[in-house]
Amino acid sequence: MNYLEMLSECTLCARNCKVNRNTGNVGFCRATNKVKVAKACLHVWEEPPISLGNGSGTVFFCNCNFNCVFCQNHDISQESTGKEVSIERLSEIFLELQAKKANNINLVTPTHYVPQIIEALKLSKSKGLNIPILYNTNGYDSLHTLKALCGYIDVYLPDFKYFNDKYAVKYSKVDNYSYNALKAIDEMFRQTGSPEFDDKGRIIKGVIVRHLMLPGLLFDSKKVIDTLYNKYKDDIYISIMNQYIPMFKACDYPEINKKLNPKHYDSLVDYAANIGVKNAFIQDNGSNKLKYVPDFNLDGI
Repeated sequence: MNYLEMLSECTLCARNCKVNRNTGNVGFCRATNKVKVAKACLHVWEEPPISLGNGSGTVFFCNCNFNCVFCQNHDISQESTGKEVSIERLSEIFLELQAKKANNINLVTPTHYVPQIIEALKLSKSKGLNIPILYNTNGYDSLHTLKALCGYIDVYLPDFKYFNDKYAVKYSKVDNYSYNALKAIDEMFRQTGSPEFDDKGRIIKGVIVRHLMLPGLLFDSKKVIDTLYNKYKDDIYISIMNQYIPMFKACDYPEINKKLNPKHYDSLVDYAANIGVKNAFIQDNGSNKLKYVPDFNLDGI
C-alpha cells in the first residue's frame, strides 16, 4: 500500500479536514505533504523505562492538530518553526539516533505525518533499524490512522488530557476529545497488549497514557484516572505529570495562569493509589521548570 495516498483526503486525525495535502492545501494543523521537524536528539527526561541509560531517540515534529493555550512547544506546534525534510532524510535521522545508542525512536506529535513516517520506517528498517518505535501523541488520532500503524509501532504514548470536553474546547480548541482519545487508546492497547520490558528495564511493548494535571482541575484529573484504571487495570501504565508551566497564551486564562499546587498533585497521586493503581509514574516537585523545555535549534536535522 502507498500510504502517501492518505494525504489526498486527509483524515489522519479526528478533525477529518479532508483536504488534499498533495496539492498544497492544508487543514487545521497547517501541515503540507512535506515533513517538518525541529529537533532530533537523545532525550533523558521521559519516563524511566523510555529514557533509562542513553536516552530516548526523540524526533520533534512541527505543527499540531491542537491549539493548546498553554503549549510548552508552541514555537514548533503553532508558529511553524522547523525545517522540511524528505522521507529519505527522516529515515536517516532514525538510523543516526540508533547509532548514538538511543533506547528507541520516539515520534513526538506525529499524527499529521503518519504516511511519511511509515515510508521512512520502511526504509530505515530495511537498512538495519531494530530498536522499538514509540508513538507520542495527544490522543486525537483517527482509528484508520492507528490501524495503518499496526506492526510499525511498539509502544504507544498517548495523552488523555481531559475527561470533561468543556476543558478540551476551552484550552485545546478541540471537540469530542474524551470519546476519541479513549477509542484511540483502545486501538493502541489492542495492538500492543500489556507492557513488556527488556532485561535492563526498558519498555519494548505496551501503552503508557500520560495525564498532565492542570491548575484547578483536580476533579477532572480524578475522572481521567478513574476511567483509565477501571478499563485497563494494570495492563497499561499511567503517567501522572506535574510539569505544567503557564506559557504561551495561558496569561489570557487567569485560572491556569499559575503553577500547579503541589498539594493538589499529591492528592491526585494519593487518590490513584487508594483506588488500586500500581502501574504508574509520578514526578518529583521541581519538574515544572523551563530548563526541561527543549531548545528547538534544529539539532540532529
